[in-house]
Amino acid sequence: MLYEISGGTVSAGGRQILSHIDFAIRGKEKIGIVGANGAGKTTLLNLIAGNLEPDRDDKLQAPCIRTSRAVTIKMLSQTRQADLDRTVEEILHEGCPFEDQYSREKYEYEIEYDRLFTGLGFKKEQKEKKLREFSGGEQTKISLIRLLLDKPDILLLDEPTNHLDLDTTAWLEGYMKEYPNAMVMVSHDRFFLDQTVSVIYEVHHGKLTRYAGNYSAFRVQKQKDLEAQSRAYIRQQEEIRRLNDLIRTFKTKPRKAAFARSRKSILERMEKIEKPEEENFYRFTKDIEPLIRPGKWMLEAKDLTVGYDKAILTLSLRVRTGQKIGIIGSNGAGKTTFLKTAAGILPPMKGKCILSDRAAVGYFDQQAAELVSDKTVAEHFHNLFPVLTEKDLRQILGHYLFAGRDAMKKVSDLSGGEKARLLLAELLESRPNLLLLDEPTNHMDIHAKETLESAFQSYKGTILFVSHDRYFIRQVADALLIFEEDGVLYYPFDYDHYLERKGRGKSVSMTGMLRSEDQRLIEGLRAVPEKEKGMLREIRTAEAERDWLLRLASEDLAEAESRMRSLWEESQTLASLSSAGKDSVSADGGSDGMLEVPPEEEIWSVQRAVEEQMDDACKTWTEACIRWAEKYGLF
Repeated sequence: MLYEISGGTVSAGGRQILSHIDFAIRGKEKIGIVGANGAGKTTLLNLIAGNLEPDRDDKLQAPCIRTSRAVTIKMLSQTRQADLDRTVEEILHEGCPFEDQYSREKYEYEIEYDRLFTGLGFKKEQKEKKLREFSGGEQTKISLIRLLLDKPDILLLDEPTNHLDLDTTAWLEGYMKEYPNAMVMVSHDRFFLDQTVSVIYEVHHGKLTRYAGNYSAFRVQKQKDLEAQSRAYIRQQEEIRRLNDLIRTFKTKPRKAAFARSRKSILERMEKIEKPEEENFYRFTKDIEPLIRPGKWMLEAKDLTVGYDKAILTLSLRVRTGQKIGIIGSNGAGKTTFLKTAAGILPPMKGKCILSDRAAVGYFDQQAAELVSDKTVAEHFHNLFPVLTEKDLRQILGHYLFAGRDAMKKVSDLSGGEKARLLLAELLESRPNLLLLDEPTNHMDIHAKETLESAFQSYKGTILFVSHDRYFIRQVADALLIFEEDGVLYYPFDYDHYLERKGRGKSVSMTGMLRSEDQRLIEGLRAVPEKEKGMLREIRTAEAERDWLLRLASEDLAEAESRMRSLWEESQTLASLSSAGKDSVSADGGSDGMLEVPPEEEIWSVQRAVEEQMDDACKTWTEACIRWAEKYGLF
C-alpha cells in the first residue's frame, strides 16, 4: 500500500466535510475522484497533499494517514507572483535536477520538456516569453508542465482538462496513460476518466466508496449496487412488517407471549438496510416529440461561406430530419460561426443556408444562458408556460434537477451551469424541431450532464451541436461534422466508430469521411425516387455510394480475415511440431543447426490457447461478414 487514509475526518467552518473516510493508493494506481459539486473532492486532494490536517480522534492511537515509504506528493497550484516576470524557459529549467548540461539525463529532460510544451499546444519559440504574457489558462498549462516534469510519486490533479481543446486533451490522455507513478485526479471530463484511470472513488455525503475500473464501469456497477440495495431494502421492509404483524397478533395471548418476544428480539437485532437514495440525475424514459413535424430535409447549405469581416470556411451540406450531428474541430475553425449562420444570427457571406419551411428553431449558447431575473425558477418557468398546472410544473422542473428548494432559488442567484440547464429545459419544453447548441454542457457537473444526455437521446427532433465534451458527443451524436483547416468533413457514424478508425492509424481524410459537398450529393440522391434515378442517369452515383459503404465494411472484413489466416498458420505449425514428437527438425536457413521440439504438453497448452483465439476471431469474422452483407443489401 503506497498511501492510506484510515478513518480520516475533515471539518471546516464548523461543518464536517469528510467523515471517517478510508482511502488507499495501491502501487502506481491511477485514481479518479467523482461526486457532486461541493461534495468534498478538492478537500480530499488537499488532505492528500498535506494542505489540510485531519481532525484529531483521541480514540485512535495510530495516525490515520500512513505511507509505505517516503513519498513525494505534488498538486497543481496557482501561478506564483514571483514567476510572472520570468521566462517559461527559466521557470521550467528551474526544476531540472541535472546540472551537467552534457549528461544523458539532462538531454532526456530537455526532450520531455519539449514534448510536453508542444503537446499542450505551445510553439517552441514561446519558451522565451515571460509568464505574464500568457493568459490565465496558458499559465495553468505551464504549471501543469512543471508538475509533470517533476514526476512526483503521487501526482494530484484538479480538473486538468480545463482550458484544453479537444486535440490537446486527447494528447494529454495518451501522456497520462504512460505516466510512471501514481495519480489522483478530480475531473468532470468523463471521457478523460474513462481513458486514464483504473479506480474510481465516489464522494457522497462525506463518505468515500471505491469502485474498480474506469468511469463507465463505475456507472454500471453503481447502478447494479443501487438496484441490489433497493431489492434488499424492499425484502427487509416486508420482513419487518411480517414480524410486527406477528408481534401484534400474539403479544396479548399468554401461550404465545414468548413467541412474540422472540420475534421482537429478532427485529431489534436485525441490521437495518438503508433506503437507497435516488440518483441525483433524471433518466428520461418517454420520447420528447417536437410540436411540428417537418419534411424529410431540415437544413441545406449550398456553397455557404461563413465568417465575420472575412471568410472562415465554405461548405455544402444537407441535414435529414431526426439527425443528431456533433460538430468537432480545433478552436477558431468556424464551428460556432456556422451554428450562428444556421440560426440566422449571422448572415451568410456567400451562398445559401436554407431551413425547412416548417422549421422551429431552438438556439443555445453561453451568452443566451446569462439569465437575469429576480423571479424564482418556478415563477420564471411558469411565466413561459402558463398552461402548466402546479403539479406538472414541479414535475418538469424536477426532471431537470430543480426539485424542492432548488425551484425556489432566484434565477439571478443560479450558477452558470444551473442557468444553462434552466434555459435548455425551456428549449426542450417548447418542443422545437431543430436544436442548435453551442457547448450546452459547459460548467455543469456530471449529474447535470447525464440528465441532459438522457433528454437529448429522448428528443426526436434534429440536433446540430458543438461540444468539447467527448463523452457527451459519444452519448448523443449519430454523425459528425469535422471542421479542419482545409474544409469540413462529414462522418456518417458515431463518435466511438470515428475514434476506432482513427486509432487504427487512418489519416484525417480516411475512407469513412466525405467532404461535406459529397455528403450533400449523396443525400440529394437518396431523395430521388428509384425510377427517377434511372431516368436521370444518376444510378452510377448511387453505386458509388454503395461502394463507399462497402469499402468501410470491407476493411473490417479484411482485418478479421487476416487475423484468421495468421492463427490458422500458427495452428498448423504447432500441429507439425506435435507430430514430430521428440525428433529434431532442421532450423530454417541453417546448414547443420537443429531446432529442439518443446515438450508435448507445452505444445498442447499453446495449441489450446490458439484454438480459443481462433474461436474469437471466427466470431469477429462472422460479424464482419454480416455487416458487409447488410451494406451490400443481401438482407
